[in-house]
Amino acid sequence: MSHASQAFVPLKIAVLTVSDTRNEDTDTSGRFLAEAITAAGHQLAEKIILKDDKYDIRALVSRWVASPEVQVVLITGGTGFTGRDTTPEAVGPLLDTVIDGFGELFRHITYQELGTSTVQSRALGGLANRTAVFCMPGSTGACRTGWNGILAEQLDARHKPCNFVQHLV
Repeated sequence: MSHASQAFVPLKIAVLTVSDTRNEDTDTSGRFLAEAITAAGHQLAEKIILKDDKYDIRALVSRWVASPEVQVVLITGGTGFTGRDTTPEAVGPLLDTVIDGFGELFRHITYQELGTSTVQSRALGGLANRTAVFCMPGSTGACRTGWNGILAEQLDARHKPCNFVQHLV
């Protein structure tokens, strides 16, 4: 595949909300991502809420990364600095390649919205077994920033000069 395709390629995307308190009724971040995915023309492969446990997160993401039914994993939550925030530690060891630019650009965009508080963002992106994995903070605003500011274009094969689709299909 060339750097950018002329046709839209729908991707199979899984959404994980990491939270000790949210459920389906209160998971506005996961709901936003699921709705944004389908509105963009992608397929929601699965949506799960897990408590913030490093090994449970790692096990689920490992299953998704190994599955041909998932090409992208979007994770919201667990990226802060409390003792319960373990998403980067859970996901980091699974990545074959870290996408440094995702976290850098996420923090750059967030800086314009939140100022220096963005230094506490541990947003992370990478590739594992031809699956893109992106970890974002748990707020709906952060998910909106990540999707609208980065992921919507980078998960669209028509975006030029390059996008992640060529690495996933």
